[in-house]
Amino acid sequence: MTGKFNRRDVLKAGTALAATGLFAEPLRAAAPPAEAVTPALIEAAKKEGKVVHYTSVDLPLAEKVAKAFEAKYPGIAVRVERTGAERIFTRIGQEQQSRIYACDVVQSSDAAHFVVWKRDGLLLPYVPEDVAQHYPAEHKDADGLFASYRVYLCIMARNTDLVKPEDAPKGFRDLLDPKWAGKIVKAHPGYSGTILTATFQTARDVGWDYYEKLAKQRIMQLQSASDPPKKLALGERAIMADGIEYGIFQLKETGKPVDPIYAVEGSPMIIGPNGILKSAPNPNAAKLLQNFMLSAECQQFNVEFGGLRSAHKLVKDKPGRKPLSEIKVMKDDAAAVERDSEQIKVRYTQYFKV
Repeated sequence: MTGKFNRRDVLKAGTALAATGLFAEPLRAAAPPAEAVTPALIEAAKKEGKVVHYTSVDLPLAEKVAKAFEAKYPGIAVRVERTGAERIFTRIGQEQQSRIYACDVVQSSDAAHFVVWKRDGLLLPYVPEDVAQHYPAEHKDADGLFASYRVYLCIMARNTDLVKPEDAPKGFRDLLDPKWAGKIVKAHPGYSGTILTATFQTARDVGWDYYEKLAKQRIMQLQSASDPPKKLALGERAIMADGIEYGIFQLKETGKPVDPIYAVEGSPMIIGPNGILKSAPNPNAAKLLQNFMLSAECQQFNVEFGGLRSAHKLVKDKPGRKPLSEIKVMKDDAAAVERDSEQIKVRYTQYFKV
């Protein structure tokens, strides 16, 4: 892959493909009937023998889920292709333009990608029973094209060896205090869909002047949203300005010196949907994987071992973690992120020159 396509290029490519009639089928007026896992589906999936999943989920968790699926359905191998959400979006666009159909199931931490893929007709209508019965309306597409695989927060955090509780910042604007200069780590919206979404929400609710001033604090700038928690745990920085909440949970619960901070202004909420591509080369295995990943079994696994939240109504929070109901969160707006994404990246890069 060249990596030179931006979101606007991919949108143009999608429009061109739609004009050829390849994706000209109109969007459905309503979701198709829910489908259960049946012996016939399992047998058809085993005949295909494999399924390819593109995901922005942290690789260790993505691979554990893949192994759990393979253990449940022997004979079906899962190939996990993990990278940043923005690179997944570019890759899907390039593959569709070239008619290279390698991906079966796609997950992105930038829900705005699904706005584009739905508009361009790239997604297969398919509703697992669990989604129909146990997911609230705001976490499943009305046309049955995708549902929220993971729900989590993009948060601040501290290294407990370097920052005492009473000295810790309580919100985003506290990070502008000169005492934090050279002590902060964060990720980049040009690579990470999590950070793109979080940057949109924070700029909207706190203000772009926050980022303009934060950029002067000699920030350690990384790519993926999964990287800042690791640097924080190593003590390379004392404070994390943004990063995945579940990364902090995972580290804290293995004894690493990190602790989450839920900003007084609110913590950005990130929705990471899962969907099946209409061009999936292994459609039956794709349906089986989609069923599994959105089931209570897999969702509870994600909560227990991955530190994620879940939209599934039967899934419980892990004891010891602050319940989502007690946290002030910012509102997600995937359509607005899709609309403003290029402007967000340009403006951010003007401040954070790396």
